[in-house]
Amino acid sequence: MARDTAIGIDLGTTNSCVGVWHYDRVDIITNEQGNRTTPSIVTFTDGEILVGDGANNQILSNLRNTVFDVKKFMGRRFSDPLIQRDKLNWPFTIVLGCNGKPEIQVTYRGECKSHPPQQISAMVLFKMKEIAQAFLNFEVKKAVITVPVCFNDSQRQATMDAAHLAGLNVLQLLNEPNAAAIAYGLDTKIKSSLAGTNVLVFDVGGGTFDVSIINIKRGSFHVRAVEGDTNLGGQDFDKRLLDHFIKEFERKNKKDLSTNAKAIRRLRIACEKAKRSLSSALETIVEVDSLHEGSDFYSKISRAKFEDLNNDLFDRCINGVRLCLADAGMRENEIDNVVMVGHSAWIPKLQQLMEDLFGREKFCRSINQEEAVAYGAAVQAAVLTSQCSDVVLQDVTPLSLGVEVEGGIMSVIIPKNTPIPVTKVQTFTTFRELL
Repeated sequence: MARDTAIGIDLGTTNSCVGVWHYDRVDIITNEQGNRTTPSIVTFTDGEILVGDGANNQILSNLRNTVFDVKKFMGRRFSDPLIQRDKLNWPFTIVLGCNGKPEIQVTYRGECKSHPPQQISAMVLFKMKEIAQAFLNFEVKKAVITVPVCFNDSQRQATMDAAHLAGLNVLQLLNEPNAAAIAYGLDTKIKSSLAGTNVLVFDVGGGTFDVSIINIKRGSFHVRAVEGDTNLGGQDFDKRLLDHFIKEFERKNKKDLSTNAKAIRRLRIACEKAKRSLSSALETIVEVDSLHEGSDFYSKISRAKFEDLNNDLFDRCINGVRLCLADAGMRENEIDNVVMVGHSAWIPKLQQLMEDLFGREKFCRSINQEEAVAYGAAVQAAVLTSQCSDVVLQDVTPLSLGVEVEGGIMSVIIPKNTPIPVTKVQTFTTFRELL
């Protein structure tokens, strides 16, 4: 295998995954624990920095120095409404850093230190790099890294900065649903008609939601339209459960749980397990011993109640699908296949809503939902290093591009979903108020 091999990394909010093109196929690489995905978690202890499963195991014993969900901070300002809304929900401390950016404050080796989000993400990326190097037995310097569709320029640049800190040369930042489409296209080996096959990728990750419509024709992947929401994901479903059970605990025990960060984290973990259980069961139990001030917590929740708590979030997902169809100028019956990826795509209500929209027979269930994005990134990495020539991807601009004009309004020059590469010219003149 060539020493300039590039890897594909799915840098996720909750978990990350790494793959490589190896002997004419993709290998999703297991970590030292034998797991194919690695928690995107970093823990600072008195003597070392732990990343992945080791950090996840210490999350309750070292809560204030354990950092997770860092993808949500990437490229944002401290004043961003999402950070201001959620900073009290994280057990670690968020402070105002340089240039108005957020920084994460932890205690490491007895010293209080602040780290920008890029440094924390770099630690996760370096861990994925180490996992790949242990498998390949040589140093890896190149990577294709996936990002949500609607990451803006600042968020994408922050991801590039994190990769640079991890010692990686980024060949491409690949949109996550496009990576999943590549995985689907190679897995099914589509032999399509002259018009190609229209595939809709529905990706619900831990912290983001993306949709892409892609036409696949003989190894050529032509993106028709994309849509996404960087403030919607599986953790939002967990949060609805968490809020519901916090109120129930306070009602039953007459105790305020909101000030106990460790109890909140333990209950959040139980909520995530309950969400997963409700994908296969109609009812599940949430039980946490000695949750707060010696009081145990025990409750049952039904799938119907879970769906009722999250109905508006499910509607936002489906509205995103409809917007993507409208941007592509397509109707539901023009979609040939639907691919659902991300662990929250297992939620029965989401599957039902998508089946109501497109029909059950169009759904592809053959690819691994949690590994598909890393698989596609590994394929694209092989294409860019000339190890694979079966794939050609034509992307679109995920956001409209333009300039600010009088009144603080953006004048759009390149509309969203314009095929790349594109060149457009428009003339503007300066404005000066006459005295």
